[in-house]
Parts: sequence; C-alpha cells; structure tokens
Amino acid sequence: MPIQIIQEKCTGCTLCVKACPFGAISIIEKKGLPAGRQAIIDLDKCNLCGACVPACKLKAVLLEKVEKAAPNPSLKDYKGIWVFIEQKKGKVQSVSYELLGKAQELAKKLNSAVSAVFLGNDIEDQIDELIWRGADNVYIVQAPELANFQDEPYTNVLVKLIEKYKPEIFLCGATAIGRSLVSRVAVKINAGLTADCTGLDIDPEKKILLQTRPAFGGNIMATIISPNHRPQMATVRHKVMQPLPVDKHRKGKIIKEVFSNTIYASRAKLLDIVEEVESLVNIAEADIIVSGGRGMGGPENFKLLEELAHALGAAVGASRAAVDSGWMPYSHQVGQTGRTVAPKIYFACGISGQIQHLVGMQSSKIIIAINKDPDAPIFKVATYGIIADLFQIIPALTKAFKQRRFPS
Repeated sequence: MPIQIIQEKCTGCTLCVKACPFGAISIIEKKGLPAGRQAIIDLDKCNLCGACVPACKLKAVLLEKVEKAAPNPSLKDYKGIWVFIEQKKGKVQSVSYELLGKAQELAKKLNSAVSAVFLGNDIEDQIDELIWRGADNVYIVQAPELANFQDEPYTNVLVKLIEKYKPEIFLCGATAIGRSLVSRVAVKINAGLTADCTGLDIDPEKKILLQTRPAFGGNIMATIISPNHRPQMATVRHKVMQPLPVDKHRKGKIIKEVFSNTIYASRAKLLDIVEEVESLVNIAEADIIVSGGRGMGGPENFKLLEELAHALGAAVGASRAAVDSGWMPYSHQVGQTGRTVAPKIYFACGISGQIQHLVGMQSSKIIIAINKDPDAPIFKVATYGIIADLFQIIPALTKAFKQRRFPS
C-alpha cells in the first residue's frame, strides 16, 4: 500500500483529518487499538498528496513514493483523434472548429476517425454543425450541471470517456477553459500534455503526434512527442489552425453518454458569470486589429486607436508593455503571454517588435507598422512600414477610412 497509518503510533488526534484536502481520512473508535481510536484512509478518495504526513506530530502516517503504473497496457488499443468542443452559454467556440479541421488533416495520415467531445446542456441543435465541420463522431454528454464549465465535473466526464473509448490523440483549445481542464485530465489518466502548440503533424514512420510550440521566449520552436502514453494530448492556440469549409453533405455518428450524479459533483459552486463589457470587437475573432505599445505614451492615447478601430470595424490590441503599465486590460494583450492572433490586417502602432510580441501576431496576413524609430524590429516582419509620428498618422488614417468604406 502506498500510504498507511502505523497503528502503534496513531492516537486519533484528528490533525491528519483536518489537513486532508480530499476528505479521505476519518477516525474510528474500536476496542483493541492502542489509543482506542485511530485514523483510517479511504484509498478511493486519497490523492497521495502527502498533506497528512507533516501534519502528524507522531509520524504515524507512512507514505511511500511510488511511480504510478501506466494505465495503458497496450498502445495499440488506442485509436482515433478526439477534439474537445468548447462552448459558452451553449454556443460552440470557433477554436473548436479550427481543431476539427486540423484533426481531419492528421486523421488522413493515421487512417483514423475524428470525434468531437461535446459537454453541456440542451446543445443538440449544434451537433450537425460539428459534423459539417469535420467530426465523424460526436460524443455528447448533457446534464444541467454541465451547462457551464466547471473543472471537476468536466474532468470526471472526460476521464470516464477516455477510459472507455481510448482515443489515440486528444486536442483542446489553449483557452482559459482548455488550459484549466485538459491539464487535470492528463494528470488523472497519467498522459503527457504539450501546451500552447502552434503546429501539429504526424511522424511518417512512428505514426506519433509531433507537437510544436515556441520555447525560450519564442527564440526556438520545439517539437515534442509522447511515445509511451496515450492519449497524446495537446492544447492549441486560437487562430493558429484553419477551420474546414462547411459541408452539409457530411454524415456522422452520434454517441450519447449518461453518467451518475456523482460524476457531475463539484466542490465549487458557480454563483455567477461576469463578462468583460467590450465596446469593440474581440481580438480573438477580429479580421482587423489595431494594436498599441509603449510608444502610445499613456492610456488616454489609446482613444486614437479606438477611433481608428471603429472606422475599420476592428478590435483594439496592446503589447505587454502597455498592459503592464495599466493602459489596457489583459484581455487585449497580444503576444506569447497574451493572445495569439492571425487577422487579415494587423496595425502595430508604437510597438517596437520584441520577439514575445511577434510570436503572437506574426501569422497576420498583412502587418502595417507605424513607428518613428526606423530601426525598430517590427519593420523586419512588417508588410508595410510607416516611419513617422503615430500621433499624426493615426488621426489621418481614421479620417480617410471614415470617408470611404474600407474593403473587407
């Protein structure tokens, strides 16, 4: 047993009970015990976290550090590519469609199927769209407790589905929801996980997933593999992959699963969802982004960018320097530690072009840089560069675009 209570030392003092975050320890009273009472551990609840060990003053808790055995007895039992379908208020998020498109590309190299895993409540009206966008199968689990994302019930459901159906690859968006969820799932099933991937491919010989992501501040691109565990798990940034065109002739299989209420249980209670009120377009979805950096000089000058964005129907972004200075909220940050974007047009205003920022926007189709420093690194990636005072150029652009409709 990896953890046990040493009967001769335990006095039933309850210190370990208070220290256990999983409620796995209780006290029993029984004749014949050295102290008449003793702690016992429910191994089904115990997570082997070790919190009880230092709490016990008498050193009556023995925890052996053992490596978990791999839960996958045979890698050949695992087939297919799964995509977690992220939804908010019952609406599928676009990153899921992007992943379905990439999954179809990977599936052709593995000769396997693509499955969407869809959790929520009253969401059946969107199943057809998932199939039209690339899903060969849709695993759907509906319950009132799944209407909004919560870590524990979503994790429990996904673990049960993975254990039952054994997918070879599991993909998820590198969003706030995806990052919180898939890391928990990976720990539960003892699988590897590569976060924030910008590229996915299949090794032609070994037929394993090649997961590429920026490393060392974006200075190199690392390709990571998970050869010994299944599923191979990766999160992918929004706007990195391209969704497939809608094909209403596609057919797919729907698999409905139902679980007991205990699977949906959560120690956290969702009280309310408060969304940031944005007057402009969300940068993750925008075709045009107007971003400002340290060169904007202060928060009041971002009004110039907002006016230009209104004229273009664009979103307003910001560099990390501008966000760290408190000029713009974090939700507008573009870069390695913010959002990865790939709009049709990206305006970089007063942004020098450090590598951390470039990682988040260099996939933009057209990059227009406005900076008075001719040696700014941003000009090396810019499609068009304007070396001038942005406080003169931006109002002039806004006036020009207001006078005529900007082409889409």
